[in-house]
Amino acid sequence: MTNRRRLSAFYRPGHFGLSYELYPPRTDAGVEDLFRHLTELVRFNPSFITCTYGAGGSTRDKTLDIVARVKRDFRLPAAAHLTCVGATRDDLRSYLREARARDIEFVVALRGDPPKGETEFRPVSNGLSHANELVALIRSEFDHFGIAVAGYPEVHQEASSPDADLEHLKRKVDAGADVVITQLFYNNADFYRFRDRCAAAGIDLAIVPGILPITNLAQIRRITSLCGAKLPGNLLKRLEAYADDPQGQFDVGVYHATKQVEQLSEEGCPGVHFYVLNKSQATAQILRALTLPPPGRTPN
Repeated sequence: MTNRRRLSAFYRPGHFGLSYELYPPRTDAGVEDLFRHLTELVRFNPSFITCTYGAGGSTRDKTLDIVARVKRDFRLPAAAHLTCVGATRDDLRSYLREARARDIEFVVALRGDPPKGETEFRPVSNGLSHANELVALIRSEFDHFGIAVAGYPEVHQEASSPDADLEHLKRKVDAGADVVITQLFYNNADFYRFRDRCAAAGIDLAIVPGILPITNLAQIRRITSLCGAKLPGNLLKRLEAYADDPQGQFDVGVYHATKQVEQLSEEGCPGVHFYVLNKSQATAQILRALTLPPPGRTPN
């Protein structure tokens, strides 16, 4: 019988699953800067940490290096991202074998975005087309991994309808996912509607809100244009009032995210996943301002 570590264990009743998402820096100096910021964030006792990788799998090895170092330096559970982009089934198996050899216990399984310059996702020969296929491959051949998948409160940009998007999420769940971590959003009502629709569709996993604190107006405009998330008009107006004031933009964004997390916690969300962009200041300021339930940790 497989000794599977389940990500759902971080979201037990009475506990709050706190997690951070990193990305691999391009330089050694960037890696050291990342771990300096992470040292500050670890003081808030996160449940686990995840690390994505570059477009087309360009930093897969660095991702595994960072995840393994998180485990070694901080003795924290960590999850490596894995996408179908540019990867054959054998490439995916090789990555999963290497992750297993490094004692990595969790995977964030994603289809991935089309490579730069392309508008449509196309699998490589003998590759996978959808995230549910990746989840199924992991479950059938590497069942010890806990698996997180992505959900979209404002609907995935490529989905033909909200119902079609939800059906795809259900396929990922039915294939063997443990938890759903959402795309970033800035209106909690979008998350609550999504959570309720998931429940009505029979998705009974933890639905974990993904939060990206705004620290720069130009940056968040670029990010939301790429992922399809919306900036509420009142939030955008407050940010634009500080168009020439970077600190003012930071303060508005951190205040908004603090209120988001406070309300999400009060509404019974099982945890929160911060997209920290390899920095600590915004997320640390938010967590210092809040009193959250005890963090969830995997049972021994």
